[in-house]
Amino acid sequence: MPKTPTQKTTARSTRAILLDKPKHLVLSTLGVRPFGSTPRQSVVATLHGDEDERPGLNEKETAQLRGIRRFGATGTVLMAVGALGAGAQPVLQNPTAGLRVLSLPGRMPTVSLTMTMTGTVLVVLAWLMLGRFAVGDLRSRAGAPRRMSRSQLDRTLLLWILPLSVAPPMFSRDVYSYLAQSEIAARGLDPYLIGPKAALGVDHVLTRTVPTIWRDTPAPYGPFFLWLGRGISSLTGDNIVAGIFLHRLLVLVGVALIVWALPRLAKRCGVSAVSSLWLGAANPLLLFHLVAGIHNEALMLGLMLAGIEVALRAVEGAGPIRGRSLALLMAGSGLIALSATVKIPSLLALGFVGVALARRWGGTWKSFFSAALLLATVTVVVIGFISVASGLGMGWVNTLNTATVVRSWMSIPTILGVGTGLVGVLLGLGDHTTAILTITRPIAYLVAVLITARMMVSAYMGRIHPVGGLGIALGAIVLLFPVVQPWYLLWAILPLAAWATAPIFRVPAVVFTSIVSVMLMSNGAEYLPFMIVQAVVATIVTACALIYLTRNSLPWRSEKPVAEITKTRPVDEGNSAGAYADSP
Repeated sequence: MPKTPTQKTTARSTRAILLDKPKHLVLSTLGVRPFGSTPRQSVVATLHGDEDERPGLNEKETAQLRGIRRFGATGTVLMAVGALGAGAQPVLQNPTAGLRVLSLPGRMPTVSLTMTMTGTVLVVLAWLMLGRFAVGDLRSRAGAPRRMSRSQLDRTLLLWILPLSVAPPMFSRDVYSYLAQSEIAARGLDPYLIGPKAALGVDHVLTRTVPTIWRDTPAPYGPFFLWLGRGISSLTGDNIVAGIFLHRLLVLVGVALIVWALPRLAKRCGVSAVSSLWLGAANPLLLFHLVAGIHNEALMLGLMLAGIEVALRAVEGAGPIRGRSLALLMAGSGLIALSATVKIPSLLALGFVGVALARRWGGTWKSFFSAALLLATVTVVVIGFISVASGLGMGWVNTLNTATVVRSWMSIPTILGVGTGLVGVLLGLGDHTTAILTITRPIAYLVAVLITARMMVSAYMGRIHPVGGLGIALGAIVLLFPVVQPWYLLWAILPLAAWATAPIFRVPAVVFTSIVSVMLMSNGAEYLPFMIVQAVVATIVTACALIYLTRNSLPWRSEKPVAEITKTRPVDEGNSAGAYADSP
């Protein structure tokens, strides 16, 4: 029986509804709103709020700040001295071996461990007290009634960094892998095909110092970093100490770029430069794991943040993007692409610069593809040039998953897989951890991709600043990545320090930073349980004694309620509008 027109119309309507539901679900997941719909504030935009200018510290607070500075410096000096016995010293060529005084910490491992533990606790406590003069009460958006100046914070940061800059490596032995992989490249071999054991030999001085788990693995780092490392190896040869100090110099260059870029990005987002530097550059994770631990994340993050700032000067400028503005855009994009040749995750920043550029050009499909084409061209040229000029080629793209052999307790999909596998073992069902990880990790990848896509769409539609979107996306990638090291958290903390001011971000960030900073062993490995117990007890007693002795001179407790805070002129209102937090 043929259908009537009414039945045909109803059938078509039903099919349209069934087809539109998945479409609307996908668009809603990505944060895309239909054209002409009522604007709605992004949920993550509540993480941001502009910060006001505040008067400087009074005489009493300035004296307290000096005390905090000395308190933290005491901690870093203790760490540096303790590292002579409890640091990640090389297996061979230990420069303190045989020296009457400098080798003394190495002969007293428990005392050395106590010194480094006490030092880390003192630095974390000093950082928390410093926060009173940077952000005030973390539980409130009101901020500090008075705020330290940028120069006061810079002097504090410099004083804390200096002892760690000359100390032995701490918390990680990755620098020895850097030295071995750089030596492989210096010998004309491919570090992306063979590991230190096969390339240098098991008895080579550099191979002996590399952790056993990494002796047979190829390099997971980009060609720019290994190119620099090859230059260091050509200067130092097999001299481990000289190689360590030159790699630390690269780290300090990265930290300097972070200190340069972070306050400028914060100003662009309407956030105090001091509060962003306190949470970002003065963060104990950066001091302990980038400076003391000598990780190449410092160079990656420094280049990435500097590139974002330079590129946004063109994108958020008032005039048309040509001439000097176009040069800034190209230079900033090139710096971001260069950072990706240290470690690939920083390439994500180029996507957020791209959506900001597309929005600047009108927010049309044409502008979107034009921005994508321009930045993709810059990326291909920079990465291609570095890969060819270094002679290392593109083999590094095949070794990016090298670190996944480690099961990290900080990774959400890994801990879920390992925990579920352990439950199965306890129930007598067998160990199915590996099989479960093959399920949890792909799901985590998908969730991270969706969160990243949603942040890009939000930045494209003007609901969130690109810096904030990048921080949230990198945070999702870090926590959902199969392997998470403590210093990976800085991927997200640094950009978010320049944008996110809400307690819902700052409180967990500060708490998690404080806990993680004092958990790892300073030698990058393990100690006997009784040694750890003795060091922990001694550290607690020492810290409590110091707190008691300084109870009247240091601001252990807040003296003024938040209600007494008075606000003044907001930070650069013209630039703070770029934070987009409340715009549709």
